[in-house]
Amino acid sequence: MVAVSSDNLTGVLVRPDIARKQFDTETATVPASPATGADTVGTKINGQASGAGASAPGSGSPPTPNRPKRFYGTVTLDATRVGRDAGRIADEVISHLSGLVGSSVKVTLEIQANVSGGVPENIVRTVTENSRTLKFNSHGFEEE
Repeated sequence: MVAVSSDNLTGVLVRPDIARKQFDTETATVPASPATGADTVGTKINGQASGAGASAPGSGSPPTPNRPKRFYGTVTLDATRVGRDAGRIADEVISHLSGLVGSSVKVTLEIQANVSGGVPENIVRTVTENSRTLKFNSHGFEEE
């Protein structure tokens, strides 16, 4: 057996004949599915799995448990440390999700600012132009 790694990816190389033997040994008895709560144990008969925890005939693999298919999260960032906090979120959450095969990850940044004395005209122009240049989906100021 040889260990292989590259940054965040790790793996092991094995000889196929040894892997098949271990796989056959481990699948000789298949435990009951935890979702059903059944106490029976499946067995292998003539190479086919049977019993409560068995997969469909001919499928060749044990049933996979239901897995969540969506993630959502909302977080409030410190306005004085947005870059640092967004970087940590990208490293510790987004990278794990976007690295999954078949994933589609959408990240939306929402900004809400309340200024008790009102926003000066030069800041309104600057923020409006920068928002347009940065291709915000929507942006604007309100009088309230």
